[in-house]
Amino acid sequence: MNDAAPADRTPTSNPVLRRALVWGALLAGVILVVSAVLGLVFAGVEGLVSALIGTVIAVVFMGITAASILFANRFANSELFVGIFFGVVLGGWILKFIVFIVLVVVLRDASWLNTTVLFLSIVAGVLASLVVDVLVVAKSRLPYASDVQLPKPPTED
Repeated sequence: MNDAAPADRTPTSNPVLRRALVWGALLAGVILVVSAVLGLVFAGVEGLVSALIGTVIAVVFMGITAASILFANRFANSELFVGIFFGVVLGGWILKFIVFIVLVVVLRDASWLNTTVLFLSIVAGVLASLVVDVLVVAKSRLPYASDVQLPKPPTED
């Protein structure tokens, strides 16, 4: 058993995740403005409110995963890193699921909501987030196996 303290390891995925969050936020701002204007033009104030709610839902849900991974990566030097990492990420997914169910129940019968505009703005936010993730990861230049430490060669005694 190795009694030495774990080496200071900062996961190489952190800059990629941060970049995805920043670009996702910028693109979400554009989608927010465009969907709000289109919602207002085609469905009035109901469309405007629906577009704003739909875009915020999409952005928050997409950001929770990257943010939870960044948070979990703070424990990379811990011997319990794997358990903490998967616990935090799985907790984020469970949180998204619960919030989604609550939103569906709360917004289901809202008379002030245009469901078509809400749906289209959620889809636009999700598609934009996927495009950002693909482009950021494709340009990240990360090796296939990162953060790997090979064992030291055996010494002959």
